[in-house]
Amino acid sequence: MTQTFNPSNLVIDTFPVGPLQCNCSIVADQNSGEAIIVDPGDDAEEIIKRVQSKGFDVKYLLQTHAHIDHVAATDQVQKTCGGKVCLHKSDLPLYENLALQAQFLRYNSVPSAADVTEYLQGGEIVEASKALKMDILFTPGHTPGSLCFYLSEFGESKTPVLFSGDTLFFRSIGRTDLWGGDSKQILDSLKNQIMTLPDETVVICGHGKQTTLNFEKANNPFLKNL
Repeated sequence: MTQTFNPSNLVIDTFPVGPLQCNCSIVADQNSGEAIIVDPGDDAEEIIKRVQSKGFDVKYLLQTHAHIDHVAATDQVQKTCGGKVCLHKSDLPLYENLALQAQFLRYNSVPSAADVTEYLQGGEIVEASKALKMDILFTPGHTPGSLCFYLSEFGESKTPVLFSGDTLFFRSIGRTDLWGGDSKQILDSLKNQIMTLPDETVVICGHGKQTTLNFEKANNPFLKNL
């Protein structure tokens, strides 16, 4: 029997984790139970509880980038819930130096780093189920290996959704004064990758409130001259 793609079967559970309040998202196909976790940044017990309460089968743990506040719970969540751990190889130096990041940001402990299952380059499609597929966008600038994840249709209205990590925020963009940041690169990524998406795209940012691409084009000072 042919399975029909139905975006209304998908759910997104986004909630802040850790001292820096990174937005972690559990995206799941309610019919099949298969799920993707975006940025398991901290509070592993909370993430695991939400996954297990719904009986989701985690297929991927996607990292928008390798700053500690976006990856700290990855190892513990992967060991409990499974799933392929994915990030861009250009962020591997950050991922291999979580101890230095923890010291810089005054974390109380140093998280262990999960083994990377797959390095994403940008241009791929990650498929957890017939209904749950995400396009991988390579958006360097905040870090050398920053990625965004694009869900082309969600809900009855078939609204596109972008998980922007720390590349795009509500009326702002990601900082570029940390390890490997590049202000020209992030503006190029915004112009050539994100600005080309549909205006109605809902943007789930790495921190803070969600927004829409249309709103950001009109109100974000960093985007107005792109």
